[in-house]
Amino acid sequence: MKDAYHIILQPLITEKTTVLRDSNKYAFVVDRKATKPQIRQAAEELFDIQGDILKIRTMRVRGKPKGKMLRYQRGRKPHWKKAIITLREGATIQAFETI
Repeated sequence: MKDAYHIILQPLITEKTTVLRDSNKYAFVVDRKATKPQIRQAAEELFDIQGDILKIRTMRVRGKPKGKMLRYQRGRKPHWKKAIITLREGATIQAFETI
């Protein structure tokens, strides 16, 4: 298995995910090949939240095209995967409290 730092790459901080934090949902950018059990184990290890995870939702996000000139596309940004982790009522991830 990969190291937990290679599975959960970074927190996803947007206006929408900031509002989701009020309902105990936290969003992360994860490795594209990571499975839900791997994400659960990595989150429990990194944030010390054993047994507090209720649900994990994942979705693959297509990279946006970049550099359009007339009809020619010059490339695209890489595809990525995000995970939304729902915690039990009263449980929090301390790293998000300062953001």
